[in-house]
Amino acid sequence: MSQVNTEEVEKFLHDLSHGALTISGRLVDASNATLYASCEVKDRTLTCIYKPIAGERPLWDFPDGTLANREYLTFLISHWLGLHLVPPTVLRDGPYGTGMVQLWIDIDESVDLMEFFKEDLPELRKIALLDLITNNTDRKIGHLIPTTDGRIFGCDHGVTFHEEDKLRTVLWQWAGRPFTSNELEILQLAALLIGTEKRDVVLGLIEEEELAATLARIERALTEKKFPEPSQDWPAVPWPPF
Repeated sequence: MSQVNTEEVEKFLHDLSHGALTISGRLVDASNATLYASCEVKDRTLTCIYKPIAGERPLWDFPDGTLANREYLTFLISHWLGLHLVPPTVLRDGPYGTGMVQLWIDIDESVDLMEFFKEDLPELRKIALLDLITNNTDRKIGHLIPTTDGRIFGCDHGVTFHEEDKLRTVLWQWAGRPFTSNELEILQLAALLIGTEKRDVVLGLIEEEELAATLARIERALTEKKFPEPSQDWPAVPWPPF
């Protein structure tokens, strides 16, 4: 995926939704069941990640069985806004029931993530803006995927869209900086899409209260016109940060 091609993304989504899933392994470091899989269609085989809802670990502050929905909604918002920061992602049935299926993206192994995440890069800043919109509580260093063609993807978006402000991220290098005019337009479009045009889709994935909180958060960002500062009321960086 060297360049963003809408037709190519749509084909990935179609094939991930309809191909035959075969499990070949498990990512053992993941806290929830994260399965390495292949998705076979007649003309190609896609490598992907499959996270069945049945393998989600219960969390005290999120409703059970909702993490896959939140991952999918994060992809949809990135897709609707034209940001293309999340690998093509679908919700579908699989060998262990309904779950999230996401295209595997190869990371550029030459990149030192421990230094990379601190940089002032446009694509990292876009991810910080997406995390603000989705109220991401777990943006870790290891959830960033730089590729050999210069793109950057984000993954692991299961703990998002909470009613309470819970932004936890390693990407604080723009804290307090004013939004650009383009970022303000993205926030305005996000409010329109989430609150009106795509409202029914959103409410099929998260609760009404979570949607209302998301819209209020976007409106606050539009009013303040700057990236938020780290909170003094809760840990601003996830632990462990990697």
